Amino acid sequence: MVFDFLRRGTANEAPEAKASAAGPVVAWQTGGRASWSPRDTVSLTRVGFSGNPVGFRSVKLVAEAAAALPLVLQDQAQRYDVHPILSLMQRPNAAQGRAELMEALFGQLLLSGNAYVEAVQAEAGLPSELHVLRSDRMRVVPGADGWPKAYDYTVGGRKHRFPTEFICHIKSFHPQDDHYGFSPMQAASMAVDVHNSASRWSKSLLDNAARPSGVLVWKGGDGQGREHWHLLFPKSVFEQVFGT
Repeated sequence: MVFDFLRRGTANEAPEAKASAAGPVVAWQTGGRASWSPRDTVSLTRVGFSGNPVGFRSVKLVAEAAAALPLVLQDQAQRYDVHPILSLMQRPNAAQGRAELMEALFGQLLLSGNAYVEAVQAEAGLPSELHVLRSDRMRVVPGADGWPKAYDYTVGGRKHRFPTEFICHIKSFHPQDDHYGFSPMQAASMAVDVHNSASRWSKSLLDNAARPSGVLVWKGGDGQGREHWHLLFPKSVFEQVFGT
């Protein structure tokens, strides 16, 4: 009949089966978002200095070289070879000499962008001791005019307030902050994270005897041999996703 084609595909007819060589496929991917370390002073010091050999060596080289430079004291009239300030710098406190004090000062400046030197006042007016304080523990207390009126130093939940005349605050240039300097370690933080992540990846691969941690085996539905797809990711990630 001319209209027989209208009756095709009724419920009494079985659907047509197509032959295909396709088999089951497993797809796995991450969200594609990078994970970055915090940018506070404590985290930058831990990740970029204590946990990274390049950052550690860079800070040490600059700080030690700066600490080795000779100190010169002079005014408009003369240069002094003997002076109470020079004597103080040779032995700034009971635990440090000049080189140790200067290395600590430049190290704090490189790690946080800020360095704080406490002057212990003596009776004669000149400081009797100098101490470099940890920059991650120091906070600027701004006054009503915006200038610092004091410095708060926090240790173990206890806070000590220093008047401004007892603290010398040395800071690097920061284009967006009026009170704190910009940390060179913060500018290098992205490169530090990439280097640390690559090191952890290499260590994980070596722990697995430098072998790929996972293999997916695919077999065609009609028995056409096997194909092996090697996944190069750490064993711990493979076990979390696919099981042991």
